Amino acid sequence: MMQIIDGKATAARLKEEIAAEVKEMAARGERVPHLVAVIVGHDGGSEAYVANKERNCEAVGFKSTNIRFEDTVSEETLLAEIDRLNNDPEVDGIIIQLPLPRHIDAQKVTEALDYRKDVDGFHPVNVGRMAIGLPSFRPATPSAVIELLRRYEIPTKGKHAVVLGRSNIVGKPVATMLMQKAFPGDCTVTVCHSSTPDIKQKCLDADIIVAALGVPGFVKEDMVKEGAVVIDVGTTRVPDPTAKSGSRLRGDVDFEAVKEKCSWITPVPGGVGPVTNCMLMLNTLAARRGGFPK
Repeated sequence: MMQIIDGKATAARLKEEIAAEVKEMAARGERVPHLVAVIVGHDGGSEAYVANKERNCEAVGFKSTNIRFEDTVSEETLLAEIDRLNNDPEVDGIIIQLPLPRHIDAQKVTEALDYRKDVDGFHPVNVGRMAIGLPSFRPATPSAVIELLRRYEIPTKGKHAVVLGRSNIVGKPVATMLMQKAFPGDCTVTVCHSSTPDIKQKCLDADIIVAALGVPGFVKEDMVKEGAVVIDVGTTRVPDPTAKSGSRLRGDVDFEAVKEKCSWITPVPGGVGPVTNCMLMLNTLAARRGGFPK
């Protein structure tokens, strides 16, 4: 029998847990966690993400600061601001909103961050620590996938997981997490991408599919075996004249066709997305404590 993995409900519980801990901190007279977002330019996606981040910070009792630059800002000025934030003892977490303007080297900016404040988990030190199983800050979206598997107690040990997509933000890190000797983890992992032959057959062999391609409706009913777990990370906005906004979010999975074959499945919206920002909050809380998430 198919069951829905409810990201909204999971996010609500996570926020309650984080808020309770922050309330205890404040009651002890301790400084509450402080998350800073650095935004360059006026990208619509970045603006929406930051607005959501601010709402979540307010909900859990964090201090939230946005530092804005026009897209004409020099790389030197941006790096100087990151250095200032690195050395500010009252800043626990720093996120640099991507994309950055072409004249700024995004990798150089990422590496300029103090990895102990890199709550997005993109610094090479955090990526390396994660790869060898050491405590680290891990990217929010892959962490949300793992958290949903954990909260719903979905068996992963010895399972064959197929990850569709090899991005540094989702595909690679979620594959790394799924193969770790842990729960959730202990999977045999196959990573598929644009050069992978016969993706359909690889998906049919999967006990767990994590779809992170950014191709709406890519995973069809005939690609999923009976009883598989399907985690849809896709969030592509597609035209929809029936929607008030004229568009809607669509995942990488053909949800209506696939759902009856699954044991568990995440919807879009309402699956991985709501939990993603909570994982950023958990990273920031850990940074305030002076360490990494457990």
